Parts: sequence; structure tokens; C-alpha cells
Amino acid sequence: MFRSLRLCSRPLTHYSRRRIHVDTTAFESKYAEKLRQRASERGLSVSELKLKAKEKQEAERLQLRKKLEEERAAQKSAQGSGSTASASSSKTLGATKPGSSERKDKSPIKPLNSFLNLEKLLSSPHKPEQIASLWTAYHASRSGGTGRGYVCASVPLDLYQKMADVGSRYPSFVVPIRRPSTGTTTEPGAEDQSAYEFYYLQWAFHDAPPHPAVAIDPFAGKLSDATPPANPPISTVLFTPLQEYKLRQSFATPYLIATNYTDLAGSHGTVLLRGEVTPAGSGSGNFMISQEDAHLLLMALQRFYLWGGASGSRESEPQRLLKLFHENPEQFKWEDLLKTVDWMPGSH
Repeated sequence: MFRSLRLCSRPLTHYSRRRIHVDTTAFESKYAEKLRQRASERGLSVSELKLKAKEKQEAERLQLRKKLEEERAAQKSAQGSGSTASASSSKTLGATKPGSSERKDKSPIKPLNSFLNLEKLLSSPHKPEQIASLWTAYHASRSGGTGRGYVCASVPLDLYQKMADVGSRYPSFVVPIRRPSTGTTTEPGAEDQSAYEFYYLQWAFHDAPPHPAVAIDPFAGKLSDATPPANPPISTVLFTPLQEYKLRQSFATPYLIATNYTDLAGSHGTVLLRGEVTPAGSGSGNFMISQEDAHLLLMALQRFYLWGGASGSRESEPQRLLKLFHENPEQFKWEDLLKTVDWMPGSH
């Protein structure tokens, strides 16, 4: 199950260690024969065919760009008239207006295009594995090439939809991370909880992004006629220490903000997850939690929210606990929750 998400910045035991390399030479040679046939049919050389295809693509891009600008202008006008209703519907822990660049106690939703050049990306066909590789490379280049402070993953659409469906029904939960024992109790519950730190998580859902332009066919020199299905809503998951949440509630500082970008869900069947760890002071180079803890929190998110198994099969222990937490909190036992950390790396 845990190989289904490809976490970037640093591989963990429960995730695939295979690196994805984009071999552009192999990609071109695969279609060399097709290009030669197309050129022969039109009485052109391969280079002449490529030049004509490039000219057609450029014309299509200009036309597409004009169309996108018109759609964005219309969308901006519509958003302006509906901003009041939109603001009232997004008052969830950590929710904020899409596009906000400030980072205080709320989750900014920066557009995906601020990280990936979608226009360039979609100017030629890309497989989900290639997009995942670009996503990984981008985040690995952050923080001076160390990748510190960021966690990312490429999530297959079907798995994301399962998690998001559960998240919409059960939007909050508490997950433990094992700590060295200090001999003091930090949370109410089991006596040995001094060996754990509890994090409160909460989902929030935002507007679904419009699907980007369909990739251009490099041989036909035109846009695909296929219209991708509508994208699901973008979602964020905030993680904050339970003690912090108890003290400040909706004003609690999130230590990790995970944003699920669904811009490419309909067109490429993939959701790009970006996790941002909150810095511990401006310019200090330190963060509120370690890189390893950020990975563990996202793995815990998958463990409790990715429900699998055939219909009618017995529910898993993480599934049972999440349902109890919301539906029958008086039956929820911290001792049972602590047993679920045994799957985590370094928990033994």
C-alpha cells in the first residue's frame, strides 16, 4: 500500500526507491520511423516536416494563449462577483483565499503554475512518471539544493479520490509520532505517552481548478480533441501539535501544510502533493519539525485515510479508529492508537 505514493526529497523504507529518469533521446527515437513515413507521404524531408509542425504548433499556441487569457478574464470577473459567498464557505481551520502569498497561521494556496511552467509542460506530451520526476527535481532544488523544508509526492488520481472522500467525511484526526522517553507525561491517556508526540490534522477543500490545455500532438501539430474530465477540488491538510491546537484552536500554527494540487488530475490522472514545513524563525534555516517527521506525518495520513480492500471486507484498524474518533468518541482508546505506530520506521 505504501508504495502507492512517491515521496520526494528523501526516500523512506516504505516507499519505492526507484528513481525516474526522463530519457528524451529514447523518446524521440521511438517515433523516428513514424516521422520518416509522415515526411515521405508529404514529399518532405524530416527536418522540413519538423519545421512545418513547429510553425503549426506555434500558431496553435498563440490561438490557445488568446483563448486562455479570455477564459481567465471571464473567470476573474466571475470570482470577483462571488467573492463574498466564497469567503464564507471556506472558513475551515487553516483555509485561506487561493493565491494568497502570506504565510502566518493559515495555508496559502499558491497556483501550481508558480512551481511548474504548465504552458511549457503541456506543449508536448508527458507521462505521469515524467511529471512526477519534474516535481521531485523542483523540490529537491529548494533550500540551496538540500530540499529541506519541503516534501512532495505524486499521487495516482484513484488513490487521491479515495483519501479525499474519507477526508471529507472525517476531516480531523490525531496521529502519534514516537519520541525518546523523557519520563514525563505530555498528553492525557496511556501512561507511556511520554514516548509519543501527538499531532492534530485537519482537511480543508477549496475550489476545483480548471483543467489545463490539452497537450499538443507533436506529429499532427494540433490540439487533442479529447476533453479531460473535470478536476476534483484542491485540498489542504494541516498538521499542528495537539497541545498547540488545544491552546490556540483555529489560531494554532501549522507545522506542516500539505497541499494536493489537482490541476493535472483530469488530463494526466495524477495529483501533485506539496508539503511545506513551517520555518522556525525568519532566515534561521531551522524548521518547526524535522524532514523525517514531515515524511512520517504524510505516511500516517495515507495509513488512516487510504481505505482499501474489497467491498464488504473487514475494516482495518486505522479505519476503525478514525470512525470511532468521529462517530463514537467515548469508545476511542489512545492505547489502540499507539499500537498503530508500530509500522513506522524506527518505531522498534
